[in-house]
Amino acid sequence: MNRSLWTALFLAVSLSAWAKPPAEQNAEAAGAADHTAPSYDMKAQSLVDLAAVQKKFVQLADAVPADKFTWRPSPDSRSFAEMFLHVAGERYGILGMMGAEKPEGFDGKAFEKSTTDKARIIAELNKSWAFSEKTIQGLSNADFAKLLPKLGPQANEGDVVYILVADAHEHLGQAVAYARENGIVPPWTTQAQKQAAEKKAGQK
Repeated sequence: MNRSLWTALFLAVSLSAWAKPPAEQNAEAAGAADHTAPSYDMKAQSLVDLAAVQKKFVQLADAVPADKFTWRPSPDSRSFAEMFLHVAGERYGILGMMGAEKPEGFDGKAFEKSTTDKARIIAELNKSWAFSEKTIQGLSNADFAKLLPKLGPQANEGDVVYILVADAHEHLGQAVAYARENGIVPPWTTQAQKQAAEKKAGQK
């Protein structure tokens, strides 16, 4: 796992383990009988967020010419192909932190360099997203609070899902930077520009 993921996990666990002042503890005790539905549903929102990011990954991968998948910004950086496969592979690795079983035969060490074929890479993005969606859908609300002592004294499965969301956004930004460097405008930006132009024309 790369440094950014360990940093995210450290912050998540550190914040959850931070000692609470007596006033806050009393407030929590007073609200223990409050059965009002929470204003934020982490399970539902994480799935919405991850689905939106997945759609953008696939749109961007589809917009990259096949002969550009071996392009890399520097010799020590991942290529387009390696970056997209890194995204797919980390879904298995991150969710594996809470016990999700990786696909049979999956080799995390070799996966990023397993292919440069555009169609196969898009298929892997879709396959790993289906795995992620199924895994998160299978969690109950109680599971999100389930402790994972091997990750830290107060770490829980919700922290793992949070790391997955944060990691997805980090690499989407990287993918956009790669695309822009090659003169590729993200499809969702092109669509937004088209809609804005049509709206402006309609106001004349």
